[in-house]
Amino acid sequence: MSELIPQPHDVVVALDIGTTKVCCLAGRKNDYGKLEIIGVGKVESAGVLRGVVSNIEKTVGAIREAVEICERNAKMKFNSVHVGIAGQHIKSLQHRGILTRDSDHTEIVDRDIDRLVNDMFKLVLPPGDKIIHVFPQEFTVDSEQGITDPVGMCGVRLEANFHIITGQITAINNIYRCIEKAGLKVADLTLEPIASADATLSDEEKQAGVALVDIGGGTTDITIFHEGIIRHTAVIPFGGNVITADIKEGCTVMQPQAEKLKIKFGSALANEVYDNRIITIPGLKGRDHKEISEKNLARIIQARMEEVLDYVLWEIRRSGYERKLIGGIVLTGGGSLLANTDKLSEMHTGMSCRVGAPVENLAHGYHESVSSPIFSTGIGLLLRGLQDLEIDTAPVEESNSDKNGKHEPSNVSEEKEPSWFENVFKKTKEWFEAEPDMDFNGKF
Repeated sequence: MSELIPQPHDVVVALDIGTTKVCCLAGRKNDYGKLEIIGVGKVESAGVLRGVVSNIEKTVGAIREAVEICERNAKMKFNSVHVGIAGQHIKSLQHRGILTRDSDHTEIVDRDIDRLVNDMFKLVLPPGDKIIHVFPQEFTVDSEQGITDPVGMCGVRLEANFHIITGQITAINNIYRCIEKAGLKVADLTLEPIASADATLSDEEKQAGVALVDIGGGTTDITIFHEGIIRHTAVIPFGGNVITADIKEGCTVMQPQAEKLKIKFGSALANEVYDNRIITIPGLKGRDHKEISEKNLARIIQARMEEVLDYVLWEIRRSGYERKLIGGIVLTGGGSLLANTDKLSEMHTGMSCRVGAPVENLAHGYHESVSSPIFSTGIGLLLRGLQDLEIDTAPVEESNSDKNGKHEPSNVSEEKEPSWFENVFKKTKEWFEAEPDMDFNGKF
């Protein structure tokens, strides 16, 4: 490992700790702003159950192995990673924040929005929960509603609706502990379906309204966008592993055989199986071989996939955006590779559907394996890490400019707003200075 160079500042490393795989990706932006993958490491996961770490030592071993493979590919020694989190413990809630500003003559700046966001982190949550993300939705400035970006406007009362995502402190701490034991630091923690959405959805889809369904091994993650804003997130504790378990029980075969049957011969729609071939499985320790029809295998898979889609449809209806999703459903993750999953989704939900692969942001010449939907979360984590890198390396003076690159007038942007204490002190001083002008009856 001595020949490996230290991780350069412009290289971001992502770590996707899943139920069935641990995936490490390293990448940087090229001269054209596209993501260039410079290292990939993928190993079978151990110690993760339904997206949550259940065995620290096994998870640490899988992380080390995936990172070492990626380091050899990239010829670098990594020190920090951007990691994803999922699991049944993830919850989301809506909350409204209000900020009363001192003056209606000064423009609203990023600092005002930061104060509103920071206030959300003070919310009282159920014991053991912690806020992971706070996403502003619409703003209201002095009763003017439906504002997406209030920076530059004038007003006294600034209000905002927030989408807040929480998770269990113990689950978060276990992820941090695993990565630290593997000799790395956590650069950032991101909810996995949000990362997958960054990798697979276009801006037009997010604007039109779309539901991203990431079918992983242990969980199915849902993110709903409308008008470019995250409206709803949810994690369903079912994934590809329950389909494998059903095949194992229904066909009375071993777990590895059930997984191979699902991947090689599986179909989510029994009606699409026309040949109805007979699949022969070798017997255990000299016993007779077992024969399974392809149509029966598809029936087992379809029954479980329909159950998963029922939960997906319930979450979409619960969000209140069922009628507003013009973009329909986008499937990604390893479960979306199952044959005819998109067709079953269209039939079961009545919404248009496509399988999303994370290729839109990749630089030309990427390896074919990286374009698979199983890497959606990892590539999304890389993209978010590169965004954070751009913010960290941005010149300081740019913080006073608006989104069009136009700088605010110096008397607005550079003027320091008086603090609450300074305002109180000023008003108290004015009150004391006015005292001599009053007689003992309180009259001027």
